[in-house]
Amino acid sequence: MIAAAILVIFPLCMAVAAFSDLFTMTIPNRVSVILLASFIIVAPLAGLGLVEIGWHLLAGLAVFAVVFVLFALNTMGGGDAKVLTASAVWFGFNDSLIVYMGNVAVVGGALTILILLIRSQRNVITAIGLPIPRPLLQEKKIPYGIAIGIGGFIAYPSSPLMEMVLHRAI
Repeated sequence: MIAAAILVIFPLCMAVAAFSDLFTMTIPNRVSVILLASFIIVAPLAGLGLVEIGWHLLAGLAVFAVVFVLFALNTMGGGDAKVLTASAVWFGFNDSLIVYMGNVAVVGGALTILILLIRSQRNVITAIGLPIPRPLLQEKKIPYGIAIGIGGFIAYPSSPLMEMVLHRAI
């Protein structure tokens, strides 16, 4: 049962964040709440000790400190900051967090270039009727939740909880 929660909760939340940001340019607060609350419930049941859980929470706090500054400088949206913080808790303070953040950065850069290219062809896209979500064409913001979600999917197999599921039965 715990293995099923580990296999489902994080990926599902990442998918909801990505699709919600793509179609509405917002990420629901409940995604971040579910990520954080479920980690706090699942981690001890999966066998993580209090010290390990503390390191995971500290990783979330460190990411929060960075994204809070980015949010204050108006370079990152609030939903992106919240979901990035909550998802960082699932990786902990180790190499998997670096892999996750690196994936988010690389995918985010590629996503930004792609969206800017799409927006530069807005008139053509509208004229031929391609099914591009309207907010994607009209907003000035980049839906970074997509990059967070894809980066999460790529890095999740290296997270401590997933490694526990993959290397031993929980």
